[in-house]
Amino acid sequence: MSIDKKYIDLIVNVTSKGAISASKFIGKKDKISADQAAVNAMRAELNNLNINGKVVIGEGELDEAPMLFIGEKVGLGTGISVDIAVDPLEGTNFVANNLPGGLSVISIAEKGNLFQAPETYMNKIAYGKNVPDEAIDLDFSVEKNIKNLAEVKNKKINQLSVCILDRPRHKNIIENLKKLKVNVKLISDGDVSGALLVTDEKYNIDLFMGIGGGPEGVLAACALDAFGCKFQGRFIIESDKDINRAQKMGITDIKKKYILSEIIKGDSIFCATGITAGDLVNGVISNEKKHITETLVTHKDSSLTKIVIKEDIIKP
Repeated sequence: MSIDKKYIDLIVNVTSKGAISASKFIGKKDKISADQAAVNAMRAELNNLNINGKVVIGEGELDEAPMLFIGEKVGLGTGISVDIAVDPLEGTNFVANNLPGGLSVISIAEKGNLFQAPETYMNKIAYGKNVPDEAIDLDFSVEKNIKNLAEVKNKKINQLSVCILDRPRHKNIIENLKKLKVNVKLISDGDVSGALLVTDEKYNIDLFMGIGGGPEGVLAACALDAFGCKFQGRFIIESDKDINRAQKMGITDIKKKYILSEIIKGDSIFCATGITAGDLVNGVISNEKKHITETLVTHKDSSLTKIVIKEDIIKP
């Protein structure tokens, strides 16, 4: 069953409002207020929609409200039943410090079709639609993945580009990539947008890899699915607290490697609106009369992948 296309504009409106609200804090060195502004705006828009929605990927548990928390019910309680993954402000540091790449992100899928991920780290890898499934594997060595990728893309290894978060935990991976003479794009935050750079040749990224947020992995998978791209992830669940949380979410095998079709099933809508300009979309542009937003939108069943530019008129 498909999600009606009428919901596309409505969901674009949710992230656009979140982005506009967060944009008021660009460069203010206050990432908490920026995040809260996005949360408040997105919650208000979601609660006006004719949906019976449940947040399955959010910002913490119920006791951490007023964030859009895991398990929160949103919408008018009528209409289509949907699961929601949301990151009101992906790249809080980008917005707080007026750096490129701040996004407001959401994905919706039919009830039961969106993986409920624990708030733990995830080891992940993403690559383009023209790369065979068997060529890349989360369990292969860096060298094997790179050599396989070069072969299937008919490129020299030094022509390949890999995107990875600039973190101490990736020191060995980055060193291996440099030894292989691979081009490395280091990002300081924002691994939803980092993963999505494999969706189009124009970004010149052949592979996204490394350890980042589990919820962000699920969000990225939703968009990658619509683009026909590939994704693998394994949650890093080590502490007793994380194990208990994962078990409550129905995860019995904490070492399981998930492929994309196990994370997102059926139809979905994904929206990422720029707050500060980045690789994927431009940031919010505001003047006395209006706000202009740019949103990357995907709708799997209609094979929709496009940029939507929206004008939000400021009421006097």
